[in-house]
Amino acid sequence: MLQWYFAMWLFRIFVRTVFSKPKAKYRYYPPPHIREKATPPKAVTLTRGQIVAVPPPQAALVGKCWVIDGDTIKIGGTRIRLAGIDAPELDHPFGQNAKWTLINLCRGLSVKAVFEAGMSYDRTVATCYLPDGRDLSAEMVKAGMAIDWRKFSGGKYRHLEPFGVRKKLWRCDARQKGRMPQSMPD
Repeated sequence: MLQWYFAMWLFRIFVRTVFSKPKAKYRYYPPPHIREKATPPKAVTLTRGQIVAVPPPQAALVGKCWVIDGDTIKIGGTRIRLAGIDAPELDHPFGQNAKWTLINLCRGLSVKAVFEAGMSYDRTVATCYLPDGRDLSAEMVKAGMAIDWRKFSGGKYRHLEPFGVRKKLWRCDARQKGRMPQSMPD
């Protein structure tokens, strides 16, 4: 009787290994609010009979935010990195100031995050807006607590940087130019 159970056990293992689908090793599963089914683009007919495809709206998340550091927030459990800027880490000079500047900008307000393609250290990259339409990245650069990261923004925020801010935030500038290793956030 014991041999029969052992034979059945081996048979089950054989069937599971041979007939099961191979699992992908590293697959990115977006957060639940982004996992919406993709809707096909709508067709719009113009006056001369031309048909143009209109892309679906980008995925967005709206809610109260929790500030992690000068360029990272959390909305509804999703860690979001502000797109196109670089702010000092908490243990760098002006890191605490950058965090508190972002806290004062967002305090008590509902923030809208429009997601972009890409991840940065397990953080979703997004352009975030305040209820009055102001871009959080632009506001941080104007305040002198972050600098434009041209590699990711295409120079979108460079004209907003105050004079001498790259000397003040020298660690961020050095990291962008490849002189310092990228430090991972907590």
